[in-house]
Amino acid sequence: MNVAPRKMLVILQSNYIPWKGYFDLLAAADEFFIFDEVQFTRRDWRNRNKLIVAGQPRWLTIPVQTKGRYDAPIDEIEVMGSRWAREHWQTISLNYRRAPFFEEIAPRLEAAYHNAENLTLLTEINELFLKELALILGIRTPLVRDRSVPRTTNDPTARLVEICVSRGATDYLSGPAAKSYIDRAQFDAARIRLHYANYTGYPVYDQGSPAFEHGVSMIDTLMQCGTAARGHLKSIREDSSLLQPE
Repeated sequence: MNVAPRKMLVILQSNYIPWKGYFDLLAAADEFFIFDEVQFTRRDWRNRNKLIVAGQPRWLTIPVQTKGRYDAPIDEIEVMGSRWAREHWQTISLNYRRAPFFEEIAPRLEAAYHNAENLTLLTEINELFLKELALILGIRTPLVRDRSVPRTTNDPTARLVEICVSRGATDYLSGPAAKSYIDRAQFDAARIRLHYANYTGYPVYDQGSPAFEHGVSMIDTLMQCGTAARGHLKSIREDSSLLQPE
């Protein structure tokens, strides 16, 4: 008896240099949709993330232009100049120059920051770093833009289902925070299995800090672990605990 192949979709807003949980979703997906048609949220992960600096978590933030545009979607948000890219790379290079895998990771990362100086949209910058860090990790999942699927609904869950159906998805994987708004019945009606990620149980490594901080950029993991950071992802290890029990 032939079993129909399963296809997992992830639909998620772009984040700046995200943490390992984000890349776990990316690696688990057959297709990953950048969902930047939705409203930009301030003081969120869209334009900032954390690194370990002098033994403590510290924010790196891309300055963006939001004055008078508080309802603007993420994919219309512009950054303020290009100086931020040089400053962020300087912070990273000075802080991680003695990390075990700095010489291995730094050239590719420095080139990405150089390329980012020529981009004006936050969504393009985020996609640039997503692709580069994914390549370093050996993740080949295709990244697709949400607007490639015409929107016919204003309902948040219906829009997710609409994208899944258009791509022939059998499964949809979401971060756990989405439980508060996703209407599971709509996925059931479309015969799409809905899964939520479980972010517990990730391995630790030497961060050179008093207390281990999981919620930092993948850049920290790469600098300290090199390409072996790939093995920290549950989806790469085929660890079934990535999916929360039904």
